[in-house]
Amino acid sequence: MKVPSAAWLAFLLVKPVLGALVGYGTYPYEPPCAFACDRSLSSLTLECSSDMAMESGMDMMGPPMTSPQCRAGDSPWLATLAWCMHVMCAKYNVPSSELEAFWEKQSTEDPTVVPKWGYTTTLFNIAKPPTRALSDADHALNSTALVNPAVYTAQFNALTAVQRENVVESAFGIAILVAGFGIPVVLTWLGYVPYMSGVLSKIKPYLVYPSIFGTYHVRPLPYLLGNAPTMGQSLYITLFFILNVVLTAVDYKSKQPHAWYATQGKEIQAYVFYRTGTLAFVLTPLILLFSSRNNILLWMTNWSHATFLLLHRWVARIFALQVLLHTLLALPLYYPAESEKQYWIWGAVATIAVMILVVASGLYVRAFVYEFFLTMHILLSVFVIVGCWYHIKFWIGLTWGYETWLYAACAVWFFDRLARLGRILNTGFRRAKVTDIGGGYVRVDIAGIRWGSEPGKHVYAYFPMLHPLRPWENHPFSILPTALFQPSSSRSSSEIVSSTAGSDHTDVEKHSGFTERARSTPDSSPAVGLTLFIKKSTGMTQYLQAHDRLLTLLEGPYPNNATHEVLRCDRVLLIGGGIGITSLLPWVANHWNVKLCWSVKETAQCLVEAVDPVLSGIAERDIRIGRRLDVRALLAKEVDCGWHKVGVVVSGPGGLCDDVRAATVAAGKKGYTVFELEVEAYTW
Repeated sequence: MKVPSAAWLAFLLVKPVLGALVGYGTYPYEPPCAFACDRSLSSLTLECSSDMAMESGMDMMGPPMTSPQCRAGDSPWLATLAWCMHVMCAKYNVPSSELEAFWEKQSTEDPTVVPKWGYTTTLFNIAKPPTRALSDADHALNSTALVNPAVYTAQFNALTAVQRENVVESAFGIAILVAGFGIPVVLTWLGYVPYMSGVLSKIKPYLVYPSIFGTYHVRPLPYLLGNAPTMGQSLYITLFFILNVVLTAVDYKSKQPHAWYATQGKEIQAYVFYRTGTLAFVLTPLILLFSSRNNILLWMTNWSHATFLLLHRWVARIFALQVLLHTLLALPLYYPAESEKQYWIWGAVATIAVMILVVASGLYVRAFVYEFFLTMHILLSVFVIVGCWYHIKFWIGLTWGYETWLYAACAVWFFDRLARLGRILNTGFRRAKVTDIGGGYVRVDIAGIRWGSEPGKHVYAYFPMLHPLRPWENHPFSILPTALFQPSSSRSSSEIVSSTAGSDHTDVEKHSGFTERARSTPDSSPAVGLTLFIKKSTGMTQYLQAHDRLLTLLEGPYPNNATHEVLRCDRVLLIGGGIGITSLLPWVANHWNVKLCWSVKETAQCLVEAVDPVLSGIAERDIRIGRRLDVRALLAKEVDCGWHKVGVVVSGPGGLCDDVRAATVAAGKKGYTVFELEVEAYTW
C-alpha cells in the first residue's frame, strides 16, 4: 500500500474515536448548572415517593424511592428544578435551547418519561418567585423552593471538576496515541528531507544500531530475561515512558467543597485514579497495532516487524503499570463498599488477566512452550477486553467515550485477522512438494506462486494436515522463487569441494573457502512457484516428511525490514549462518554489487548442495563449512576497498547477528565508510 493510502486509512480509524471522547464530541454534564440543580434536589422525598418496603413487599429500611413517573407529575419538583435552572444558569448565559434540551432528557431522570410541563411552561406556572431556601434539615420537597446554596455549590464543583478532568484525560490520551503512532512515521519521513539522510546515516552507529546491554539483542539476556533493545528502540521506549509518567502526574485541579470527595487529598487521588484507567484504555489499540502482522505502520515507516513486536512488549508493560496503579488507588477510595458490584468484579477480572499476561509472556515461557503461550496470550487478551468493557458498562454506562478506545482496539485486531484471512484466500489452497534433503532440513516447493523475488520478505506457512488438532499453527519462513533453482543452459552450476588452500578469505581459525569445478546443466524452463527451506525443530516442523502433495496455506508476503536504503548502497555484504542463507539469496538478484559470506555446520553440507544452483551465480562468495567467519575482518576489507556506503545484511543464529551488529557499529564510528545494517533473525 502507498504511504498516502495508509495515512488515509489511519485517519479513518482514528476520526470516530476522537468524536466520541469527552471534550471532543461528548459533554456529559452540559450545562453543568442544570445538572447541579438536578443533583442538588434528587435526594429529596416527593409526595408521590414510595417506600422501599411497599415496593418490594419486604420490611426494609431505606430512603423512599422516587420514580421518573413521580417526578414527571410532581409540581413542586418541576417548579423548583426549573427555577433553579433559570436563576443559576443565567450567570453563565446558557441559551434557552440548551436548557430546553436538558429538560426533555433529564428533568425526570429518564429520557423516555416526559414531564407534564415543558421548561418554559413550568416557569410560567410559578406564580411568584420562591423566597424560602432549602436547608440541611429539609428531606422533603412539598412546595416550590430555592435550592440549598451549599449543596448546589458542592454539586457544581464536583460536576465541573470531574468534567474538566475528563477533558484533560481525553487530550492527554490523544497526545499519547499520536506520539506512539506518529514518532515512527515522523522519524521515517525525516529521512526524505534534503540533507537529512546523510546526517541520519552518520548518527546510526551511535544512536540507532548499538544494543543498550553489551552486544545482546537477538541473543536473549542471561536467565532468559528477554531481549535487550537497541539504542534507537530504547530512545522510543524511554520517551514514551516519560510521556506517560508526565501526563499521568500533571494538570490536576481541585474544587472544594466537593459533593463526592470531602478532602482535597481524596479528590486528587480520585482524579489520578480516573486518569490511570483512561490512559490504560488509550494504550490498548497501540499494543494490538504493534503486535499485528498487518500493522499499517509497516507500510508507512521503515521500522521492522521485529522492532514493533519489541515495542509491543514494552508498551504492554507501561499499560500494566497504569492498570496496577489504577487498581491500587481504587482500594482506599472504594473498597470494600463497592467490591461486590458488577463493575468492580469485571475490573478485577481484567486486572488479574493483565498481571498474568505480563508474567506469562516472558521469554522464559515463549522459548519453551511458544504455541501454549500464543493460545494463552490470545485468550487472556480477550478477558482483558471483555473485562474492561463490562467494567465501564456497569460503572457509568457506554456514554462517556471510554468504550471508544476498546472499539479502536477491536478494530485493529479484527482488521489484522481479516487481512490475514484475505491473504490466505488470495493465495488459495496449495499442494506442496516436500523433499527431505537430509541433516534435519527439508525443501518445500509450492507451484504457481508468482511473488517472492523481492528481498526482505517472509511468509507464514500453514500445514494443517501435519497436526490436525492444531490446524491454525503457522510459522514464518524466508521465501525464494523456485526459478532460482532451475538453471538454464547459459548458466553453470557449481560443485563445491572442501579445500584448505587457495582462498582469498581467511578467518581466525585460518581456514579457507572452497574451490569450484564447473559442470554443464541441461536446458530447462524456469518453474513458477515458491521454495522454502526449513530446518526441523519443535512444533509443526518436526512432522515434515517427504510428500508430493501436502496441503499448504500461505499468508503473505510480509516485509522483514525496509530494503530501499540497503539497495541504494554502493556495495551489499551478505553475512549468513546456517538456514539464514534463505533470507540472503533474494538480495543477490536485486543489487549489482553483492558479496556473500556464509558459514554452516558440517552437518549442513546438504543445505549447501541444495542451494548450489543459486550460489553459482554469485561472483563473490565465501562459503565455509564447519568454520566461522571473521566478521570484523570482512568489514575491514570493505572499508579498505574504498566503498562510500556499504549495506550489511545478516541472517542466522543470534550470536552471529549480534556480532555483526557490534562489528558494524565499531566500523561505522571509525570514518569514511557509511554502513546500513539490516538484521533478519526471526526471533519473535
